[in-house]
Amino acid sequence: MSAVLATGLASPQAAVSFFTDQLAYRTDPADLAADLLAGETAIVVIDTRSPAHYREAHIPGALSFPHRTMDAASTASLDRELVYVCYCDGIGCNGSTRGALKLAALGFKVKELIGGLHWWRQDGFAVATGEVPGRLLTGGSDCGC
Repeated sequence: MSAVLATGLASPQAAVSFFTDQLAYRTDPADLAADLLAGETAIVVIDTRSPAHYREAHIPGALSFPHRTMDAASTASLDRELVYVCYCDGIGCNGSTRGALKLAALGFKVKELIGGLHWWRQDGFAVATGEVPGRLLTGGSDCGC
């Protein structure tokens, strides 16, 4: 028997629902970079890691907002009309998931960056250092999607 098929197969309708949901919850580095380079104002990139990790390297334009500090009081000044894209180190870290969950629970619109800072760098996009968010000025490699 096929190892791929041994666990079952979703119907095409169920697959459409699943993949539509995935795209509603997540974005990838290429799409985020395209929006940053275009000056998209409807999204805010949130680095959910510690301030020390943010200073070492972060996505240009990202705000440092550690997930451990997110609560009703610390998010009171955030604009609820914007979409917050959360990221952390990468797939071995759940800080972006925790941050996105906290923001969503507080009523904010959120997405999670697939692969975090690791995949951002892997795709050839620049990082900023220090405490200033910075701004993405050039693109990385074309993902070919």
